[in-house]
Amino acid sequence: MTITSKNPILVVDNVRTVFHTPRGDVRAVDGVSFSLKPGETLGLVGESGSGKSVLGRTVMGLISNDARTTVTGKVTLDGVDVHGVKRKERRKLWGTRVAMVFQDPMTSLNPVKRIGTHITEALRYHLDLDRKTAEERAVDLLTQVGIPEPKRRMTQYPHEMSGGMRQRVVIAMALACDPKVLIADEPTTALDVTVQKQILDLIGSLTTERDMATVLVSHDLGAIAGRTDRVQVMYAGRTAEQGLTSEVFAAPAHPYTDALLASIPQIENAPHSILRAIEGNPPDMANPPSGCRFAPRCGYADATCTSVLPILEPTPGTGRSVACHHPLLAGAVREGSEAAHGR
Repeated sequence: MTITSKNPILVVDNVRTVFHTPRGDVRAVDGVSFSLKPGETLGLVGESGSGKSVLGRTVMGLISNDARTTVTGKVTLDGVDVHGVKRKERRKLWGTRVAMVFQDPMTSLNPVKRIGTHITEALRYHLDLDRKTAEERAVDLLTQVGIPEPKRRMTQYPHEMSGGMRQRVVIAMALACDPKVLIADEPTTALDVTVQKQILDLIGSLTTERDMATVLVSHDLGAIAGRTDRVQVMYAGRTAEQGLTSEVFAAPAHPYTDALLASIPQIENAPHSILRAIEGNPPDMANPPSGCRFAPRCGYADATCTSVLPILEPTPGTGRSVACHHPLLAGAVREGSEAAHGR
């Protein structure tokens, strides 16, 4: 993958998504920024609850201001302020300019609608196609995503297909109207390893063929490593580290990134080796700790970390940014995983 010199098609600027709950305000996304160019893939990684999915839905415009939610910052999609237009206009962006592949294909598909209907209704709504043309386009889309016997599959219901096939249908739905940006939110959840690879390879090839900008959301670092140009590591709603995927994985600058990488099982480890884990739990987002939110779990934390919230700023000589008072040295060895186990 190669990062292009084109202008960004998606710009996320200091976005915050706050849920107002009986327990208090929950800052699910707290000041996140990034940009994305056509043909480029960005990986969003982090533990469950880090804000990845909420960020994706906020970028889509599925989460907006109401009595229970406050969204600030700016999301610009192909020159359009997503949250600055009325909901009716925002609906016109979905499918044609930005599309999303949701985590669970079974809950993304209507169980009482045939597969063909799922795809053709978007084509007829957005592109104003007649029934015959829409059905022909739907069959072609099912073929593109690798579904055998596409004409027969058009008449089936979601429960008649495997998990991998349903996920391919969801991808076909997302790509039906040629979106410029695709957000894939944990697209391989609950799939076996072989199917996971097939789905990720499919998204990668379609990104290249269609020159799409793709956001790949995952907690699986292995899925992100070889399939993204840049990576953004999130923790407790904030960006911990961002940069080129190859550089971040080779020499993490944030102790949280370092700990995540150290938690990956290594094939060279002896059988029954104890897996490394990050001690403690993610913070309560209704009552987050003061200072750095990773400090209670970090072996490098000191008084500054527990009292002053670090800001995301460039790391000299690395070409990436990190939000840490004590960033790790470039090329630091992860052996021992001090961040995960204490010093």
